[in-house]
Amino acid sequence: MKRKAMISLISGMMVLLTVSGCNPRFQEENSKTEKRMSDSANQEITLFDLTKGKNGRAPLITLNSGDEMPVLGLGTYSLKNEVCVNSVEAAIQSGFRKIDTAFIYDNEASVGEGIRKSGVPREEIFVTTKLYMNQYENAEAAINEALECMELDYIDLMLLHHPGSHDIEAYKVMEKAVEEGKLHTIGLSNYYIEEMEEFLPQISIKPALVQNEIHPYYQENEVIEYLHKEGIVVEAWYPLGGRGHTRELIQDDVISAIAEKHKKSSVQVILRWHLQKNVVAIPGSSNPDHIKENIAIFDFELSEDEMKQINALDRNEKHDWY
Repeated sequence: MKRKAMISLISGMMVLLTVSGCNPRFQEENSKTEKRMSDSANQEITLFDLTKGKNGRAPLITLNSGDEMPVLGLGTYSLKNEVCVNSVEAAIQSGFRKIDTAFIYDNEASVGEGIRKSGVPREEIFVTTKLYMNQYENAEAAINEALECMELDYIDLMLLHHPGSHDIEAYKVMEKAVEEGKLHTIGLSNYYIEEMEEFLPQISIKPALVQNEIHPYYQENEVIEYLHKEGIVVEAWYPLGGRGHTRELIQDDVISAIAEKHKKSSVQVILRWHLQKNVVAIPGSSNPDHIKENIAIFDFELSEDEMKQINALDRNEKHDWY
C-alpha cells in the first residue's frame, strides 16, 4: 500500500483511538515579543561543525527559528515509567542535552520527571515532543496537555507526528503557540518530498526540522538534499535500523571493519556516519553504559572512503510503514 493511502487509513482509525495521558490544566505564559516567520528560513542549513563537540557533549546547530539544538539526543520510544525516568536522567548526567518524546509514546510525564531529577537547569535541555493524528482537531488543548504532562513552561520543539487529516489546521495552531511562547520551534515527522511540496505553501512558519526514518540501509538521500536546500534540518529516527533490525546492521561486515579500525563500536560508527551526513540522530537506550557510549563519538572521524563504504550499503529498505 502506498504511504499516503496508508496514512489516510491510519488517520481515520485514530478517531477511535484513546491514549492515556495527563489532563490539560496549563495556564498560559506571557506572549513572546517576536514572531518567527518563514521568510527567515530561505537558505540552506549550515553544515555541522563536529569539531566543536567532545565526548559527553554534542555540538549545537542553529535552527531556522534562531534556536540552538544539539545534533545528538536521546530517543525515548518504547521507554515507559521508571525505565524512562531513569534513562532520561542517565542521559542528561552523561552529557545529553536533547530529549525526544511524543504523545503516542505515553511517556511525556516520565520524560519531564527525568529532566527534573537530573538536576540540570531546564533551559539547558532541548525537549522535543509530537502531536499525534488523533490530536490534530483539538491541537490547542493537546499542546497545553503536553506542557502540563511534562510540567514545562515551554517546549523547545513540537512536531506533527504524521501527515493526516487536519494537519494544516494543527500546524497553524502550533504557529500561534510559537507567538504565545508555549513553543519555541515547530516541525514535522514522517513528511517526504511529495508531502512537503503540498504542505509548505499552506503555512506561515517554515518547519525547522523534519524527523524521518534514516539509517545505512534506508538513507533517503534525495529527501535529505531537498530538505537541506529548504533550510530544514533532518533528524533520523531509527538511526540504528529499528526494531528487529539493529543486530543485523551493527553486525554488517563493512561497519564492523570500520569500527575495528577506529577501536569503536559499530553503534558509534553508525551514529558518527549520521552526523557527518549532517543528519541529527536520536538513538534510544535504557542502558546507562550504552547511553554513555552513544555520546562518545567526537574523538574520531570517518574518512571520505569510509563514508562512501557505508553510503554504498543503502538498500532502500524501510523498516516501518511510515
